[in-house]
Amino acid sequence: VQLQASGGGLVQPGGSLTLSCAYSGLTTLDSYGIGWFRQAPGKEPEGVGCIITSDLSTYYTDSVEGRFTISGDNAKNMVYLQITSLKPEDTAVYHCATSLYSDYNCGPVIRREQYDTWGQGTEVTVSS
Repeated sequence: VQLQASGGGLVQPGGSLTLSCAYSGLTTLDSYGIGWFRQAPGKEPEGVGCIITSDLSTYYTDSVEGRFTISGDNAKNMVYLQITSLKPEDTAVYHCATSLYSDYNCGPVIRREQYDTWGQGTEVTVSS
């Protein structure tokens, strides 16, 4: 099983960015919950949203709802995180992650401990 986030970079405040998460090996279950997390310097990882692969339903942390949009393409084994109106406080390393046991990890509350498989992150820096 592998997950790999990409698409990060330096963006000006107010700009937009789309991150990608390529995954492979998720074949045991009928559905997976793939979450996006971010870790700002000196802070604990924060779940920002997730998507359930079976029906592409999405959930978001309240603090990012409206600016973050998660989508998925099951044919390509890809999940995307679009971020608009970027703020300096969005600066972080963004990771995608999943659980190999169920898709119950994806819901209104995103708990880091429910995600057991993580990919390498991609760094997003929001600065002028």
